[in-house]
Amino acid sequence: MFANLNIRVIAEYLPDLWQGLLNTLMLSTAGFAGALIIGVVACALSIQPIRLLRAVGVGYIDLIRATPLLAQLYFLYFGLPRLGVVLPEILIGIIALSLNSGAYVAEIIRSGILAIPRGQFEAALSSGFSYFQRMRLIVLPQAIRPTVSPMIGQAIVLVKDSSLLSLISVVELTRVGQQIALDRFMPVEGLAVTAAGFLIIYYLLKALAGFWSHIYRVPERS
Repeated sequence: MFANLNIRVIAEYLPDLWQGLLNTLMLSTAGFAGALIIGVVACALSIQPIRLLRAVGVGYIDLIRATPLLAQLYFLYFGLPRLGVVLPEILIGIIALSLNSGAYVAEIIRSGILAIPRGQFEAALSSGFSYFQRMRLIVLPQAIRPTVSPMIGQAIVLVKDSSLLSLISVVELTRVGQQIALDRFMPVEGLAVTAAGFLIIYYLLKALAGFWSHIYRVPERS
């Protein structure tokens, strides 16, 4: 099947494919940066001793993890204008990716924090450290190292999820592949180049995860 691909048509769309790949990388990078910020805040709330704050953090994590990204994306895309908030499709896509991935990032960070021996918390408490000092100076520096590989795995998931943004007319890699299929009636060529682009990103991130695991001798998670 792939031997019959029309290379000439694919070559004609190379500038569009390159731009789509760059847009996918930009959207994924921005989305993951937002997810890190949201994840740290949500994790901090979910382990708070104050019940109300803990309920807010846990509620957000459960709500996001219990609903599909597509529903969240459509809720923002169609719901925000009903509230009088009109945003560009790209910004809506980044917000959706950040909110969705942020819940999973929060759980990854929480698992890293729970892996820290309780004695270190008690030692910091007996030394008079405040809650924020304990988190900033003792907890988070130790929690980051074992969570990097799972974080890269989540980044891979986010990159693949970014393909859903084509449904709200964001021009990224999947949208360009769809355009090839519609313009030239060549769905195989469109899907093939889309898959190739995502494979490139996947192997780059996988190599990064392997490099990190090799340096710190953290078992790589498949």
